[in-house]
Amino acid sequence: MIAEVPTIAIDLVEIEVNSSVLGDEFIAHRVGLIPLTSERAMAMRFSRDCDACDGDGQCEYCSVEFHLRAKCINDQTLDVTSKDLYSSDHTVVPVDFSDSSTGIDNGESKGIIIVKLRRGQELILRAIARKGIGKDHAKWSPAATVTFMYEPDIYINEELMESLTLEEKREFVESSPTKVFDIHPTTQQVIIHDAEAYTYDDEVIKKAEAMGKPGLVEIHAKEDSFIFTVETTGAVKASQLFLNAIDILKQKLDAVRLSADTVEADEQFGELGAHMRGG
Repeated sequence: MIAEVPTIAIDLVEIEVNSSVLGDEFIAHRVGLIPLTSERAMAMRFSRDCDACDGDGQCEYCSVEFHLRAKCINDQTLDVTSKDLYSSDHTVVPVDFSDSSTGIDNGESKGIIIVKLRRGQELILRAIARKGIGKDHAKWSPAATVTFMYEPDIYINEELMESLTLEEKREFVESSPTKVFDIHPTTQQVIIHDAEAYTYDDEVIKKAEAMGKPGLVEIHAKEDSFIFTVETTGAVKASQLFLNAIDILKQKLDAVRLSADTVEADEQFGELGAHMRGG
């Protein structure tokens, strides 16, 4: 997910005018790290493989062009942000981090700041975005964080739990760093609130032993069930990122199978097998 699922990112920046306090290279680097919506990345061509532009990387099949033109004309500082980048393709634009569902302007809705301009300062640039993968550069990585763990299987010994006072039950519940357990408001029984919140820290098991109740709770990992946590940069939705990763994995497995078939053919037919493949 992090290294091989393709996205679209700005790869070439041509700066025409820059009178800001930041150098051209600094601005080019900041622009390149702005995440772009990349739903069509899987269907795009890599610029190095594009026959429409002979690998030049500047055609509609393998690239998207952006333009930025900003100038400060008053005494108030002008924030040049990702929203000032205008795309030639409406499906590939800078990611919008604003939460339209809340209607709250939290500052991020203004876009990612590229540079700040004072009166008379100006920035004009042209940029080319291309398809790439995180293995080549981090700007193409669609995932900020990807983790997985075994799903926990939690068993509470009700007989031992009944021997605890209400205060001891509260101490047991609060010993977990995450809210895995809770106390039922009516029955006063310890219940499992959120099993997926357990982080295998063994704190509740240590607490049970400290209370003289070993075996109060048993927690085992289900080795055939996993909990995935995927946090994206916004370029691709987490659900789509997971599906794209599965597609990439299938392609790699197909390549391995083809390679195995090739080796088997070579062993069977020798030089004739290689000649039949054009080798």
